[in-house]
Amino acid sequence: MSIDALAAARRFSVAPMLDWTTPQCRRIHRILCPQALLYSEMVTTGAIIFGDVVRYLKHSGDMPCALQLGGGKADELAKASAIAQTFAYAEINLNVGCPSDRVQNNRIGACLMAEPRLVAQCLKAMQKESDVPVTVKHRLGIDEQNERQVIDFVDCLASESDCRVFIVHARKAWLQGLSPKDNRDIPPLNYELVYELKQRFPELHIVINGGINSIAEAKRHLQAVDGVMLGRAAYQEPRLLLEAAELFGCEIPIIESVLAALEVLLIKALDNGERLSDYTRHLLGLFNGQVGAKQFRRILSEEARSAEAGIEIWQKALAAVFSKKLC
Repeated sequence: MSIDALAAARRFSVAPMLDWTTPQCRRIHRILCPQALLYSEMVTTGAIIFGDVVRYLKHSGDMPCALQLGGGKADELAKASAIAQTFAYAEINLNVGCPSDRVQNNRIGACLMAEPRLVAQCLKAMQKESDVPVTVKHRLGIDEQNERQVIDFVDCLASESDCRVFIVHARKAWLQGLSPKDNRDIPPLNYELVYELKQRFPELHIVINGGINSIAEAKRHLQAVDGVMLGRAAYQEPRLLLEAAELFGCEIPIIESVLAALEVLLIKALDNGERLSDYTRHLLGLFNGQVGAKQFRRILSEEARSAEAGIEIWQKALAAVFSKKLC
């Protein structure tokens, strides 16, 4: 994929989310928004170096897709990046934003914001082994750090590595005293500081993330930065991915054509021996707010979980929505 095409795709992206942005989820999201850049779940360097590489890295039907790595040792990140080259990811992203204590103990995620030079070394090592762009996702700071230190953080990484894409979650992470869940909501958002990063570093590609819940909000942010990344909102309200077409100057897809493509995907997955629920669990919010949505969710939640569940369960769930519309 060309650098220009990848930059265009970054205008709207879906954040890496553990247990949510699985390969199955990304195939669905690709149908809902053909233009967006998608991200894998975070994969640790240890899982790639010592684990089942195919299990963690194999993907299809989701391009362009970025691989997010978790690690804090330059040599291990370099090795994992080298291994990932054969799996056709469009980008490799370093996680410097996750506040989980499970990753902190391994010097992964947001705790690395305290060591910008180490992060720069990690990025340089990854870049040496990668044929695709290496990017970073980070917070505004951690714990007692002044948020404005993020300016020096970005300057250090840009000066000491060739990283030119910064995905900024517009709030701090409190590693002491807040759970990962609380860290998604309690620290206040500071969008203006992310805008300032773009003003100070116009040569960098700045993507904003955190607390963005609609395409209307995304449009406002795009007046100040290069791209917008949605996380939970895009997952819980899949129709936002349909609306994201407007960010690329495209018409919102017709729902009937989208549903037809989803059915083809599900039938193919079932034919390959996959479980229906591995896909439908990512579609529970597709009709949120519409008549029949509750029954749609109930059918998929209860009946798609069976190992024997076939495409008829999906069709039954759809009928719960569309039969109501015809009444």
